[in-house]
Amino acid sequence: MVVFTNVKKKDIEHLGDKEETKTIYETLRMKHHGVMMILYASEKLLLQGKKDKVEKVADLLKKAGIGKEVKQEEFRTETGWVIGSDEALKGDTFGGLVVAAVKADTNIRKKLEELGVKDSKKLEDTEILVMAKKIRAIAGCEVKSILPLEYNRMKHVTLMLNHLHHECANFLGPGKHIVDLYPGCAVGDIRETKAESKYIEVAAASVLARAAGLEQLNFLSKEAKFTVPKGSTHVKEGLKQLQERKLDFKRFVKVDFNNVKKFLEG
Repeated sequence: MVVFTNVKKKDIEHLGDKEETKTIYETLRMKHHGVMMILYASEKLLLQGKKDKVEKVADLLKKAGIGKEVKQEEFRTETGWVIGSDEALKGDTFGGLVVAAVKADTNIRKKLEELGVKDSKKLEDTEILVMAKKIRAIAGCEVKSILPLEYNRMKHVTLMLNHLHHECANFLGPGKHIVDLYPGCAVGDIRETKAESKYIEVAAASVLARAAGLEQLNFLSKEAKFTVPKGSTHVKEGLKQLQERKLDFKRFVKVDFNNVKKFLEG
């Protein structure tokens, strides 16, 4: 997969055979010589298909001065079965914790590369949900999603993280287990910082973890009857909503976070 940014619909809609869009976030979907071209409302264009054909379409766009190509990830080459695991929601005030793992061999790794798998932080929420579904169809996967109520019963978050990473990898094993290193990490055959940008299995796991995190936040939003915020920077309004609606904080947020403690202390 190749990605272009700053692409206008009017500049490419004449290039291929149009197809029906599959999500509300797509503004155009069409095929050009076997390459699927998907344009999002954010003006990001995805080219999917066989590498040689994708490269030809990419060259066509560059020669025409359409958009800007985004540099793709270059992952390390591994052999045999590899299991990558990563987590999501760990630093979010709302939500609990998610850990995901993905297992791949040489053949599956090639398919993940063709899919355009990359560090989830470099993808938009709309892309994450679509890509997560495709990853599940390609590779062995396992996801553990812990809601805030269960999270708040735990006394040691790091021990919980170690347990969840191990549990996900053990379910998919055997295979070399690679973990995106976090403070106190005591699992995995290989532990590396920013592993999601070095190993495609960890990158795929980061996509699944973030997708499950988004699904958990959507669930909590329905329960709370307002859209709960992501992250931890701009969450005060969300905390006020919980208080005004007289909702149990333990069901929605991590009550041991300093910003939550300060808010509850008044």
